[in-house]
Amino acid sequence: MAKKNTTQTLERTYVIPLRKEFRKVANWKQTKKAVKAAKEFLAKHMKSSDVRLGVSVNEELWKHGIKNPPHKVKVVAVKDAEGVVRAELFGAKAEAEEAKAPAKKEVKKAAPKTEEKKPEAEVKKAEEAQKVAETAPAQEKVEEPKATSEAKQSDADKGKQNLH
Repeated sequence: MAKKNTTQTLERTYVIPLRKEFRKVANWKQTKKAVKAAKEFLAKHMKSSDVRLGVSVNEELWKHGIKNPPHKVKVVAVKDAEGVVRAELFGAKAEAEEAKAPAKKEVKKAAPKTEEKKPEAEVKKAEEAQKVAETAPAQEKVEEPKATSEAKQSDADKGKQNLH
């Protein structure tokens, strides 16, 4: 007798033939049918009714629009302990891990630099606030006449507009 799989997850790689199924429907329904055919294929071969296609598979199927799906697609299907089958495009998982790894390193490097700059930034803000507080009364006096002269000009402009 064959030994049963002791681990709770099952991982397999499939090349799903889609053309035979999507050619049965009208052109404007072909990619929708290809998605359904991929789910049906995985349900049959992985022996599970709950099949979920990953983002990378979906993007690959819809890459050329609704009328022109790919004829075949290579996926990695993983069945977990609950019987849920998740399918990702072959090679997409490795690309995602490569993209995430450098981003994490950059975040770790950036964090200590911001902590060092915080005290300096606080000191600069405090100095600027003091300067603003000292010069604020002088600025207010200067701004008031400008505001009134601007108001007079806008009133004069309104009068000119009415004449035309």
